Amino acid sequence: MAGNSFGQLFRITTFGESHGLAIGVIVDGCPAGLTISLDFIQAELDKRKPGQSKITTQRKESDAVQILSGVFEGKSTGTPIAMLIPNEDQRSKDYGHNIDIYRPSHADYVYDAKYGIRDHRGGGRSSARETAARVAAGAIAKLLLKQAGIEIFAHVTAVGKINAPNLESNNLDELLKIREENMVRCADPATANEMINFIDHIRKDGDTVGGKIACIVKGCPAGLGEPVFDKLHADLGKAMLSINAVHGFEYGSGFDGTELRGSEHNDIPLPKVNEENKFKTITNHAGGILGGISNGMDITFKVGFKPVATIMHNQQTINAAGQAAEIKGKGRHDPCVVPRAVVIVEAMTALVLADQLLRNKSAKL
Repeated sequence: MAGNSFGQLFRITTFGESHGLAIGVIVDGCPAGLTISLDFIQAELDKRKPGQSKITTQRKESDAVQILSGVFEGKSTGTPIAMLIPNEDQRSKDYGHNIDIYRPSHADYVYDAKYGIRDHRGGGRSSARETAARVAAGAIAKLLLKQAGIEIFAHVTAVGKINAPNLESNNLDELLKIREENMVRCADPATANEMINFIDHIRKDGDTVGGKIACIVKGCPAGLGEPVFDKLHADLGKAMLSINAVHGFEYGSGFDGTELRGSEHNDIPLPKVNEENKFKTITNHAGGILGGISNGMDITFKVGFKPVATIMHNQQTINAAGQAAEIKGKGRHDPCVVPRAVVIVEAMTALVLADQLLRNKSAKL
């Protein structure tokens, strides 16, 4: 089955299904000598794991990661790093009702159409459970980027029609503290409380709601990204759109930029008299990327997530024979995916940047 690998030099391959024995990932291309902190990897996974609050799925998984290879005495050896995350709380019987019935807005029909066989238990490979493997790999990418002075921060900016104001602080440590103090992972406390109450209301109604996540990358050097097809924003877009439930990606000014004139949208460069003697612009409508290559400014983008497809209401659908059928939502699902998706967005961002960072080392003598 193709499509299970991501990246070129820093490359990952994930494996496993939602209700299988385990999920996991192989990280290939990580340079030797990088200090690998198992505690850090586990802490990242804890931000994604299910059952962490009343507004997430109540499936209970410790997501305890095991490093099987590629690390010796706490450092990467330059060989493939294999990590395994056992599944502990599968309830496959919850999916017995849809063996031959297609759930609306799920991948059931298209998996049948493509492969002629599908794992009906939680969607199998199409389940968001697979993203835990990406988070584990992304944690290693973050450790690599940290050595290069690159920091990544994402948070929830919208749930339904509730929107958080623009961030007032550029201190990522401060924003991270605020974000982790609330279960919705929004860096604005007042908006976070409103979001939590709304998601809880949606949950009690047996329904779901979508949302948005904003991401900012600080400390990225100029020069990352390849011309034409592997532009940095193109790689970021592919990474984000590969995440379950993502329906939109925009960077810099995004769609709002279509309403501006060129005289309003152009980012005017400043003379290199700033204290760091780096390239800076008065505005950052470009989102830190010019011609598909990072310019040294903050990289900014937003990701839009649709409502989770499983709702706790009867819905009309069809069965495998194409006949009309009715299905009732069962199992344990998130009423809103964005609180647990924040760390997934960060992980995929880290994987793109780690790959582009290594590729950039061959750009010139």
